[in-house]
Amino acid sequence: MTGIIDSFDWPFVIFAAMLMAASVGATVLTDALLRQRRERAEQYRRLFGALTNMNQGLCMFDAQGRLVVWNERYREMYGIAPDRIAVGCSVPDLLSARIAAGTFPLDAGRYDAELRGALKSGKAFVKNVELADGRCVAVVNQPIDGGGWVATHEDVTERVHADRALAQTRAFLDAVISNVPTPVIVKSLPDMRYLLINKEAEKFLGLKADEVVGKTAHQIMDAAMADRVHAQDKALLEAGREVVSEEHVAIAPNGEAHIMTSRRLPVMGADGKPQYLIIVLHDLTDRRRNEERISYLARHDPITDLPNRAAFNECLNGAFDLANKSAESFALLCMDVDRFKAINDTFGSAAGDKVLKQLGARLQEACEGAFVARIGGDEFCVISPTGQQPQTADALAARLREAISADFEIDRQPVSVGLTIGIAIYPSDASDAAALLANAEAALFRAKLERRGTVRYFEPEMDQQLREKRALQHDLRQALQNDELELYYQPQADMDGTITGFEALARWHHPRHGMVPPGTFIPLAEESGLIIPLGEWILRTACKEAASWPRPLRIAVNLSPVQFQQGDLANLIHETLFNCSLPAGRLEIEITEGVLIGDFSRAVAALRRIKNMGVRIAMDDFGTGYSSLSYLQSFPFDKIKIDQVFIANLLNSPPSAAIVRAVIGLGQGLGLPVIAEGVETREQRDFLATAACNGIQGYLIGRPQPIAHYAQVVGRQARPVVRLAVSN
Repeated sequence: MTGIIDSFDWPFVIFAAMLMAASVGATVLTDALLRQRRERAEQYRRLFGALTNMNQGLCMFDAQGRLVVWNERYREMYGIAPDRIAVGCSVPDLLSARIAAGTFPLDAGRYDAELRGALKSGKAFVKNVELADGRCVAVVNQPIDGGGWVATHEDVTERVHADRALAQTRAFLDAVISNVPTPVIVKSLPDMRYLLINKEAEKFLGLKADEVVGKTAHQIMDAAMADRVHAQDKALLEAGREVVSEEHVAIAPNGEAHIMTSRRLPVMGADGKPQYLIIVLHDLTDRRRNEERISYLARHDPITDLPNRAAFNECLNGAFDLANKSAESFALLCMDVDRFKAINDTFGSAAGDKVLKQLGARLQEACEGAFVARIGGDEFCVISPTGQQPQTADALAARLREAISADFEIDRQPVSVGLTIGIAIYPSDASDAAALLANAEAALFRAKLERRGTVRYFEPEMDQQLREKRALQHDLRQALQNDELELYYQPQADMDGTITGFEALARWHHPRHGMVPPGTFIPLAEESGLIIPLGEWILRTACKEAASWPRPLRIAVNLSPVQFQQGDLANLIHETLFNCSLPAGRLEIEITEGVLIGDFSRAVAALRRIKNMGVRIAMDDFGTGYSSLSYLQSFPFDKIKIDQVFIANLLNSPPSAAIVRAVIGLGQGLGLPVIAEGVETREQRDFLATAACNGIQGYLIGRPQPIAHYAQVVGRQARPVVRLAVSN
């Protein structure tokens, strides 16, 4: 730096001396000396030009901190007024000039003190200053020999902005990589040391980044796993391209096992050789667990944890294949749980589920390895092992019945159930899976009809009955399409015989079998799902008929529990009443407690919607169920109908008479009308009148007939109100 100082100290002095010598002749200059001084002057001129054209601003200060030299770039950078800068200015003077120009955003006193402190210790004073207009200036104050210093001011705005953008981009990329929802690992090559791992990689390894970075696989993993990782990394080096690993089990450093695949990608350096290794791990553990769980749930019952119908069908087909190959026999047992409905009705569905869970565990233990499945509701099936039949099936059925003989405990209260079992044997009873299942179900059906709690084997005549049942279901479907069904109407009356309305009853005139009883085809319709279109047809037909009567008598329609489980029944009733122009108060819906069993909340919600329309709701067959009394508390019924089984024995059975009186008294206490079904004799009517029953229905008033039979009653012919003759 002394050369620069000399250049700035002497040129003007030498040039002035030359002028003085030429004018006064005080000294005669030799050619050599003159040439030397001209060269010095040219050197100054060039240096001055260089300083003037520098991109950086420059200032030079002497040992006393006075300004000696500056260039125009310095003044322009900070907008210093020409009259505010001159040889001899101090640092505070220059800072004051910059403050006036608005180009010094710092504390001047502190800046000057820090500058002098650094120079005094012989250190450079470096400062990056961001101006108010957004420019960034890098200032370097470098001390020189002999005292003083040189200050350079460089506009680094673009570089700073680029650095900031780069830093932001780097931070963004770091954030992205860190939060990629799959493990990402970067290694240096060829030493294969970890350079970077993201958060998911930390979770996978069970280690923090600072525990991994800078180390090799052998330093953080057990030897076997590290050898495998090293081999995979080496395979990439040899291939020089992306390498994908097959699905495999990996043991992380924390000991956890993972099901995974991996992708290894090389990053080439300037020499064309792999410099970095990027590893992307695909952890399939949770996915596989979820898939296994879904698969398990798809094949198992959620309450008992036993295999479900789908798994049962697969196992049954497999049992057939095995038996065919080994020429052995096996049995299929279909079971219903006796008294389970009573538990559900009395204690609720949650208690019923607890019984099913305990029941499933007992059955599975009793099966001793035989396949047992819950195929729906309270129905279970067991596929016996191959062996001598029926001995093997007998022993299995005995164990199953013994397993459930002990009471179950529900909320510290003992309850008991039983098993009714139907058995079919391969190959004597069927040659394929579907037939074997159907025959076992037929045997179960026969056992339930004859006596609950028994075991029945399939017999050939059962197959004929099953075939007839299926044929009848098919015919019923055709009957709905071919309009073979019609409605009969049975009158309902007050105790004095005044007819107040009719109950609509479906009748089926089969083209071959004649009149099919409702007790036969209604259960078939419910079982097959035909009750939905059948029930809709009954409702629409009955309402349309009632709307045509001159007398505003009520019409009662029975609804099946199945109708409440499917579709929007309340909306169907609303549309029917609207389309038929029938006032809601003339329609009475009759339900049994079966409607409320199962999804109680849904059934009650539907009933409330129906009742809010003005439709009356009657509980039918009261007294035959398990929870009739509790349901009267749950919903505001409009009528109670006493089941005809009690009326039939009314005069001969004191218990039946007591039940009838109790029901009538209950209705009076609740303010509900009570109507007795199945009234056929005057003696029955007189008993009911004495007990203060409100109404009657039965052959004494009228049999179910086509409505034409009751044309005068409904007002289609002028006639006084029909009354029952009650005189003796």
